[in-house]
Amino acid sequence: MAKYVGAIDSGTTSTRFMLFDVRGDIVAYDQREHRQIFPQSGWVEHDPLEIWQNTREVIGATLAKAEIAPEEIAAIGTTNQRETTILWERTTGRPLANAIVWQDTRTDRICRELQAAGHAELLYRRTGLPIATYFSAPKIRWLLEQHPEARARAATGELLFGTVDTWLIWQLTGGAHVTDPTNASRTMLMNLETLDWDDELLALFDIPRSLLPRIAPSSDPSFYGFTLPTGPFRARIPVCGDLGDQQAATVGQTCFTPGEAKNTYGTGCFMLLNTGNEIVHSRNGLLTTVCYQFGVQPPVYALEGSIAMAGATVQWLRDNLRLIDHAAETEALAQSVPDSGGCYLVPAFSGLFAPYWRSDARGVLVGLTRYVNRAHVVRAALEAICYQTREVLDAMNADSGVALTTLKVDGGATVNNFLMQLQADILGTRVIRPKVAETTSLGAAYAAGLAVGFWTGLDALRANWQIDREWLPQIDAARREAGYAGWRKAVTRTFDWAD
Repeated sequence: MAKYVGAIDSGTTSTRFMLFDVRGDIVAYDQREHRQIFPQSGWVEHDPLEIWQNTREVIGATLAKAEIAPEEIAAIGTTNQRETTILWERTTGRPLANAIVWQDTRTDRICRELQAAGHAELLYRRTGLPIATYFSAPKIRWLLEQHPEARARAATGELLFGTVDTWLIWQLTGGAHVTDPTNASRTMLMNLETLDWDDELLALFDIPRSLLPRIAPSSDPSFYGFTLPTGPFRARIPVCGDLGDQQAATVGQTCFTPGEAKNTYGTGCFMLLNTGNEIVHSRNGLLTTVCYQFGVQPPVYALEGSIAMAGATVQWLRDNLRLIDHAAETEALAQSVPDSGGCYLVPAFSGLFAPYWRSDARGVLVGLTRYVNRAHVVRAALEAICYQTREVLDAMNADSGVALTTLKVDGGATVNNFLMQLQADILGTRVIRPKVAETTSLGAAYAAGLAVGFWTGLDALRANWQIDREWLPQIDAARREAGYAGWRKAVTRTFDWAD
């Protein structure tokens, strides 16, 4: 009898494979980082073959650690960095080029042209997305423009497009070309109402439909396919769960009721608010996206606030400025000073996402005096994560008409207890961390497990969720608002830097 569900979680900086039991507890896992490739300013790439090789390795290592047979795994789910774009050859599996990562800004020209031509309203109404370099469609168009033979090959089905979920499912199953609505809704090509590729948008971007994968439910009882006996599992296991990483974290946090929200602290920072079966268009700079679709049930939608730089800001302190050797050092350093010394770091390294959507913005460090030292800058970096979240939460409150009093948090950065206290202080809101903080992988496992009956329904998933720790605000409103006013002033200094 199958005792476990597996989840492949391929994020922006690493890939992991996790095994979960019926209680939602982690049985075993392994993780590998992949290279961040920066060919020129504003460009960010990954090697798809490296990601697939790392996926094979983490699966093998996890199975060895758990000392289980593959037959004990009921199902496999996937979750992934969204929007990152890969084109590859159907017959050989060879990528046309490196993957263009969601943070990449090389498609700014294409986006400006679309904006100038007056297509913003059409795109927003059909897809829930603003025109931005963030999403997949401009990346696909850029790749097709750069490789003159590619468009003809795409039209005949020789080339395939996928975000990282599609790429990995194709590899695992030996050719299933499929995605789910949460990932498809991030391409700027899927109609939010029909959950199908939109012919008018395909024509607008000049992208042939034959390039695109089939859109299937996020939890699919019909299965996307089975793992190959010659693959890393050495067995036939149903692959039947697929969620973009932020939607997976929402499922892992069991935010199944309209009005429930979570915030994930990873490479970026992403807050999602469940809006139920209703498509809510934001008036305050948020995205409208698919939250999940389970089997034949109607899709559930969400409002999302996307922040490009969260954990990546700490990586920048470590790798570029060499202010720290390890991310864990930030907690003690930030606590060693009473405040940031009047300085603010706005990490608009790839422009600003929600609620501004300014691709012309670039990062700034302002308010410097001779008093400011390394600890102040590190604290300012942590505060930047929290202030960006405050901006998104304010927009979410305005759009929903309901003030959120509790925020569920997850992701790697939530191990930093001081960061979580800062977040509660800056928001003026209760912050709760669950017992299983790796909710992205857990959500992918839940999607797959529901498809095969490993879990009987949403109530069984809710029963698994437990609080690990919570934080309450410890500063007064006057201090909170003064700090936030300084942050908003600093943000204005980032505008109009890039052409």
